[in-house]
Amino acid sequence: MREPGLVASDVDGTLLDPMEEVSARTAATAGRVAASGTPFVLVTGRPPRWMPRVVAALGVSGIAVCANGAVTYDTAADRVLHSHDIDPVTLHDVVRELRRELTGCAFAVERATRSAHDDLREQFLAEADFHRSWTNTDIRVAPTDEVTGKPAMKLLLMNPGMNSAELSAAATEIIGDRLQSTYSTESGLIEFSAPGVDKAAGLAVVAAELGIARSEVIAFGDMPNDVPMLAWAGHGVAMRNAHPDALAAADEVTTTNAEDGVAQVLERWW
Repeated sequence: MREPGLVASDVDGTLLDPMEEVSARTAATAGRVAASGTPFVLVTGRPPRWMPRVVAALGVSGIAVCANGAVTYDTAADRVLHSHDIDPVTLHDVVRELRRELTGCAFAVERATRSAHDDLREQFLAEADFHRSWTNTDIRVAPTDEVTGKPAMKLLLMNPGMNSAELSAAATEIIGDRLQSTYSTESGLIEFSAPGVDKAAGLAVVAAELGIARSEVIAFGDMPNDVPMLAWAGHGVAMRNAHPDALAAADEVTTTNAEDGVAQVLERWW
């Protein structure tokens, strides 16, 4: 591949090391990419509120694609530019049906706000059982009607009795194509977006706005939520520590995130 026109990277398990830190080598390489004028776009399942620390450690700001493609976020201006939400009626119906068909379910939602620093209590709402299963200080525990009562960029389903692949398959059979499911962990947690929303779709919008062709994009990832992006990019690179689905979708496999796998590839050009 010739020098890429845009670099896109997943965050967890890819750009970050196993301690969820940006290594000095990765930060230095990303800095050289940005200094050359080539956009370095973070494409992640994380919501905007979890991005400032990563951006500060990386030392490169710009447009990020968050929530598995549902949100574009200007990390420099701390401003959500666009959010593709799930409507409350769909949220209510899907939660009701999944709970009826699958025992042990608990739900949460991510809502888009104008800034990553807006009131956290309005960004992440979860049922009490979800809170007990996944301790997170960002969560506001709320009744189901409140969780599903407003548009959300992401619906999360946790079921500790199943792994994520099993849960995703079962949920898709129940709700069909009304929402799009994916996952980035094997621990019985899956994430739903509006139909047609994934990392590839979100990245494609950013690339088009920048006037960069798909063939010029290099993308890095490690989990099933990265598969659409790895397949869409002109050159998809999976980490050696990646899920089998990501490995199968990639054009190349680099070393692990513990070995600066992203930097090792980008150092060919920068």
